[in-house]
Amino acid sequence: MNAPFFKYGLFGDDVSLVIAFIIGIGFGFFLERAGFGSSKKLAAQFYFTDLTVFKVMFTGIITAMVGVYYLSVIGFVDLSLVYLTPTFLLPQIVGGLILGVGFVVGGYCPGTSCVAASTGRIDGMVYLLGVIFGIFVFGEAFPLVSSFYETTPMGQITLPQIAGLPYGLLVFLVVLMALGGFAGAEWVEKKMAAKKARA
Repeated sequence: MNAPFFKYGLFGDDVSLVIAFIIGIGFGFFLERAGFGSSKKLAAQFYFTDLTVFKVMFTGIITAMVGVYYLSVIGFVDLSLVYLTPTFLLPQIVGGLILGVGFVVGGYCPGTSCVAASTGRIDGMVYLLGVIFGIFVFGEAFPLVSSFYETTPMGQITLPQIAGLPYGLLVFLVVLMALGGFAGAEWVEKKMAAKKARA
């Protein structure tokens, strides 16, 4: 059986929800084990004192990218069947900025707020309530912003299409970028630690 399993009919909608639930629980567990249930640890990345979030998330992205690439090379994954969220450039940039500001102010993203709330952290519960309230407000206000929501459509695009490079070469370049980012993160953390020690 080849992947993606759902598209090839290995299981239906009901089973897919169960699988998604199990994966979500596992993802939350590992986020908590990595310390991402603490707003202090998450916010520390914006002060360049602890870039664990950057390193862990970038590692996850690279692992998934390399894995999917090689699975497609051996013919196990049909990339044409993998769903891509359509790009609407301007509204998604604005949404990313809003999320980023909320991350800096609250110390959580939506996923980590669920992790924090599930472990009994009050700030995580408050943040999660804010997320739910924000979803409700956005849903009610959607008719007012629907025209902006669908501006600058670019369709289902990928980095190889934008860059005009072969998929494998782009994967290699992103891996190099990640290695450079990891080295840079270590350097920044050491500089900030030395600065803190002198203060």
